[in-house]
Amino acid sequence: MTHLFSYLIIGLIGLFSMVFDPAYAEGSSDDSSEAGSPLYGAAQEAIEKQDYAAAVPLLQQVTSQEPQNADAWNLLGFSNRKLGNMDQAAAAYDTALRINPAHLGALEYQGEMFVQMGQMGNAMVNLTTLESLCGTCEEMTDLKAAIDQAQG
Repeated sequence: MTHLFSYLIIGLIGLFSMVFDPAYAEGSSDDSSEAGSPLYGAAQEAIEKQDYAAAVPLLQQVTSQEPQNADAWNLLGFSNRKLGNMDQAAAAYDTALRINPAHLGALEYQGEMFVQMGQMGNAMVNLTTLESLCGTCEEMTDLKAAIDQAQG
């Protein structure tokens, strides 16, 4: 129950930050990382090839060099989740969302992790947060599909 409350607070912070600073929503998906970062680009290429084991050390280097890069933390979480490293994935998503509580990609991927772990209440909190941030954006519809599929 404590986790559910935490995610509700994160969602509300993200919503309020967007209301008072509309530019905050920019970069809320994983397409906004610095284009000049060769490590980040290499990690994205590895992920596109579904080579998550290769992406993880690259993203660890990026997050070490750019600790405020929410996109890199999000992709680190995604890669770890795909490898079954749920503890590392959870920590990376938490970091991405501490940096940017309105990060649409991190909210979607964290929600999908919750679905995989059977934490449907937490997944629903992320879905509600996404709905409030972006309406029927791709991240929201993807998470909703994952929830619907899990509920059978």
